[in-house]
Amino acid sequence: MFVHIVHTMCLYVCVHPHLTSSELIHSRSVVPFVGSSEGQRFETVLLDEERSRLLLGAKDHIYLLDPDDLNKHPKKLSWPAPRDRVDMCILAGKNPLTECANFIRVLHSYNRSHVYACGTGAFHPTCDSWLHLHSNTVESGRLKCPFDPHQPFASVLTDQYLYAGTASDFLGKDSTFSRSLGPPPDQQYIRTDISEDYWINEGKFIFAHPIADTYNPDDDKIYFFFREASRDGSTTDKSVLSRVARICRNDVGGLRSLTNKWTTFLKARLVCSIPVPDGVDTHFDELQDIFLLPSRDERNPMVYGVFTTTSSIFRGSAVCVYNMEDIRAVFNGPYAHKEGPDHRWVEYEDRIPYPRPGTCPSRTYDPHIKTTKDFPDEVISFIRLHPLMYRSVHPMTGRPIFTRINTEYRLTQIVVDQVAAEDGQYAVMFLGTDMGSVLKVVSITQENWSTEEIILEELQVFKSPSAILNMEISSKQQQLFVGGSDGLVQVSLHRCHIYGQGCAECCLARDPYCAWDGTQCSRYIPASKRRARRQDIKHGDPSSHCWDTEDGKEAYEKVLYGVESNSSFLECVSKSQQALIRWFILKPGADQRQEVKSTYICLSLCCRQCETTLFPLIPATFLQGIT
Repeated sequence: MFVHIVHTMCLYVCVHPHLTSSELIHSRSVVPFVGSSEGQRFETVLLDEERSRLLLGAKDHIYLLDPDDLNKHPKKLSWPAPRDRVDMCILAGKNPLTECANFIRVLHSYNRSHVYACGTGAFHPTCDSWLHLHSNTVESGRLKCPFDPHQPFASVLTDQYLYAGTASDFLGKDSTFSRSLGPPPDQQYIRTDISEDYWINEGKFIFAHPIADTYNPDDDKIYFFFREASRDGSTTDKSVLSRVARICRNDVGGLRSLTNKWTTFLKARLVCSIPVPDGVDTHFDELQDIFLLPSRDERNPMVYGVFTTTSSIFRGSAVCVYNMEDIRAVFNGPYAHKEGPDHRWVEYEDRIPYPRPGTCPSRTYDPHIKTTKDFPDEVISFIRLHPLMYRSVHPMTGRPIFTRINTEYRLTQIVVDQVAAEDGQYAVMFLGTDMGSVLKVVSITQENWSTEEIILEELQVFKSPSAILNMEISSKQQQLFVGGSDGLVQVSLHRCHIYGQGCAECCLARDPYCAWDGTQCSRYIPASKRRARRQDIKHGDPSSHCWDTEDGKEAYEKVLYGVESNSSFLECVSKSQQALIRWFILKPGADQRQEVKSTYICLSLCCRQCETTLFPLIPATFLQGIT
């Protein structure tokens, strides 16, 4: 007797596939750098696409790689810490393997010929400029590079000035944001004021970048992001708060006060929380990483931040997105005021001196104020005690666009790629974890302004579950470079072939990189002249995009015929991350088909392959495949 079995692929978000390192390497989706070795800490990556080079900073070494082929004639430069410095480091009680070495933490293109590099130097930071990996000069790395290789650190080099946020001492007590280098004769250190806890208290720096505020270059600023310890006057407990801060690029310090100190330093709280009805929000307070996604207006990139929670109740991570206009609005708003260390921050309501503290000196606004040394004393005095803005910066959507609660891992890194799809532009996030995996995520805004989180893939790019330390994305090459404690890998941004051989599965994948081209699931290119490119990221509805031109039936339903009491081969696991396979049975003489429940189907776990042998139970006609 023949049995009519119907396979249906439904619109359903199922558990995303977790692809292991060996599977990714076997499919050539991941290419490991052969120079990788245990304990190297591949934390510093400089991708220079214009010159087609990838510089990699590690323990005692700098590598020069070809981004098109990591293992094609790699160059290796040895730069160890001096033996006497290593011995002193060990005598100070530091670990000889993980701390007492020269861990490269700074790699910046200095000009068209030179690269500026700094290393921890066994807790004695040192910097050097390199020409084709040949040393030019050696200088102190204090205020340019951390002493501790494990300390969070941020730096950016622009117009030959190095801006860096780091600890300035061996013990890591004094955290500062400073400017150094610069073309002669302007070489001058400018830093945050060490005498005021109001400025930066036990700061952990995350990211720094120059951003123009207006079309007037005198208004150009350096924005930097960090987290710090904060003690409110109502309690003796210290909490961790995330901050966004800025200084003017033309700040040269004060004349009589704040000499060689910033006179335009302002900071604000960066909030990433889940609002709840009772008013007690769930806060993700510890900023881990920042990525700026460029927009058409270079003054207004989208700011993506990864946060974790310090809560003792639950473990979680979140991604929040901020608008630069909202950040500027906070800096243009009221200042915070504190009567003393034991008091709360309140809104400052007295008279604000002119020019407004934090404003960059510009002859366009006031011809009498040419530099920060021309600021009146009351402006300097005010900003020294009022660097904090009263209002906080909140995410664009009012809440995170992606959260992970009570998972085994925490998010540590983020890069974002703007991808053009058939139904609009999508920001695809690649999120690194402290367990060596990368989540490929898209957040979709629906018509009612609600957001839908979709994990397209989870890629275990490293064999061992160690934290991802750095990620660099190349939209041009469609590659992601991921650095960790023990190695560097190159990861393809898309794997369209894994979404099966059918239009429905390709459509259900909801991957902005991929579309059905009539014969296979392949890379979607907006300018392509191929006809009938089928893709639906917003809804993932194959019924309106996939069809069988021969019999008019929807392509996402497949009919099989089986013989009762015999074994059959049924597809068990969909290749689409967002699909659920359901099996229905139509018995002879019956008018309606019935869904087959999973308890009747598998005697063993379904495998990842397309087909799984399913041995029939009693009665034999009860068969089902399900993801």
